[in-house]
Amino acid sequence: MRFDNCFDFAKSDIALGPLDGRYRSQVAALTNYLSEPALNRARLLVEVEWLIFLAENQILTGVTPFNEDEKRYLRELVASFGSEEVSELKRIEAETRHDVKAVEYFLQERLRRAGEQIANTDLPRYLAAVHIFCTSEDINNLSYGICIKGAVSDVWLPQLLSLVEQLDELAGSAADVPMLAHTHGQPATPVTLGKEIAVFAHRLRRQIRRIENTEYLGKINGATGTWAAHQVGVPSANWPLLAKAFVEHLGLQWNPLTTQIESHDWQSELYSDISRANRIMHNLATDCWSYISMGYFHQNLAGQGSTGSSTMPHKVNPIRFENAEANLEISSALLETLSATLVTSRLQRDLTDSSTQRNIGVALGHSLLALNNLAGGLRGLDVADQVMKRDLDQNWEVLGEAVQQVMRVEGLAGTAGMDNPYERLKELTRDNRVDEATMRDFVVSLGLPEDAQARLLALRPDNYIGYASELAVGNI
Repeated sequence: MRFDNCFDFAKSDIALGPLDGRYRSQVAALTNYLSEPALNRARLLVEVEWLIFLAENQILTGVTPFNEDEKRYLRELVASFGSEEVSELKRIEAETRHDVKAVEYFLQERLRRAGEQIANTDLPRYLAAVHIFCTSEDINNLSYGICIKGAVSDVWLPQLLSLVEQLDELAGSAADVPMLAHTHGQPATPVTLGKEIAVFAHRLRRQIRRIENTEYLGKINGATGTWAAHQVGVPSANWPLLAKAFVEHLGLQWNPLTTQIESHDWQSELYSDISRANRIMHNLATDCWSYISMGYFHQNLAGQGSTGSSTMPHKVNPIRFENAEANLEISSALLETLSATLVTSRLQRDLTDSSTQRNIGVALGHSLLALNNLAGGLRGLDVADQVMKRDLDQNWEVLGEAVQQVMRVEGLAGTAGMDNPYERLKELTRDNRVDEATMRDFVVSLGLPEDAQARLLALRPDNYIGYASELAVGNI
């Protein structure tokens, strides 16, 4: 079937992708940093600040430092950059067929008009100073650095920190809730639910520290990274020192040695770290899903925001965790592609990085969407401690580990009858469901010293948890 006679969505503003369509409200904050208009605003910022920087340092003969009104006028161009300016820039780019050149022309036009707002200004005389000594990548790498730093620091990272706080709260409230562990999907040494949740918080905090320490690098050194034109144009200037000062003025760290492009290694490192955080969150989503399926978590409808199955009224589907899982997979795939490809550029420059970097917002958007869903999913969980207690009561064989280790210790201390502890416990417990009476009778039959026997007889699956409670609240 074809849609020949149907409404043509291609002629409307309907979004093609889910991030700009179905999930727009959850990821909209990223558009201030990683959309095309946001990138152009950052380009304008870099061009404006470069012009002011050159004037203040009196690098160019005839370009004197700007007064406060002139600097305010120039910086207001960035602050007021909105929908009208976006449209204007699109029209200019349609003629130039070059995105950075369009920003240069846009700024030059604003210099021409400066006299309309500033009395006795020389700004209209400085058109040639706009974009001087810059290659497009000088502007782009700094703009991307500003945008990516803002997106991570102001939008994505606060959401991750909030999720970790949420996990900390859950870990603390469930610190003493015993739970049967499952290694290889089978009953294993008990833990507490809080300790297991704390593991995820701990893992994510390590990635957060790495991400917080990201070096957002930038360069402004010309067509092949040598300041060749700069040195010929103004040989008296210390261009490497000026470049360092300007990059740091923008809040970035200076990369002194590049080709035409900033090498993007820092981006590769950042995307690998974010992808790793994604993978840890993916593990959290699948574990929560599994605990729900085991009955260890009960889902409340208010938190999940779902009426459940469309046809089976008894069901509340763990859709938030499933949505998070899917979006984390997409995000990680994109981030890992970015990380792998951005470190390579043919000879002194090719344009593959330009096309690739346009997907940074998509990669972070899917991660941000997943973060929102994880947070919502966690809010919709109630701990089913009675279900966990029932499972513990039905698995007394997990105490076989403790009995075996005590036998080993006592055997080394010279207590008779402690031979072959592993084999004897294997015979008792493997493929057998051991109840309380069976385990206690076995312990009594061993002939252990009184204190060792008392310790083992005091054990139950729900109190054989070691330091789990302390681990859950960070007391170790």
